[in-house]
Amino acid sequence: MSAKEPLRIFVTHTYQEHEELARVYEYLESRDNFYYINCSDPENIPAGGEKEAVQEHIRKQIESSEVVIFPVGVHAQDPELLKFQLMVAQVFKKPILAIKSFGDTMMIPREALEAADEVVEWNDRLITDTAKRLARGGGEEWDTIEFNVDDLDIPDLPE
Repeated sequence: MSAKEPLRIFVTHTYQEHEELARVYEYLESRDNFYYINCSDPENIPAGGEKEAVQEHIRKQIESSEVVIFPVGVHAQDPELLKFQLMVAQVFKKPILAIKSFGDTMMIPREALEAADEVVEWNDRLITDTAKRLARGGGEEWDTIEFNVDDLDIPDLPE
């Protein structure tokens, strides 16, 4: 993952503000060296808000993504629109990463469990690592910690 090849992410939304939607972006932004393009457009509902226009707008957003992130707490705002988004993700064969409701205060809807490739807790590293793995394959990445050996207090070994 590099700035030259950012991960393309679609985060499910209902065209309304929601604390879990905002939290997803906070978590993504908090990770060093995690580069992504937001394919979601939750602030620009198509003019008139007609169902067909909204669905086409959603289709285009999901089609351009590599992975779909579904914060489960958003589901209650508009279950039908979220169900549509999960269905479109499956049609386009986009992996779906569900994130349990914050504080685990809400049951995960059955259709989300059935659609999700993985379900994770709210943890920035877990979310970003799982999104990368689902979208592009590969194993877990490890952080590298650099230190100066001269700074370590290691006693000399007897000869």
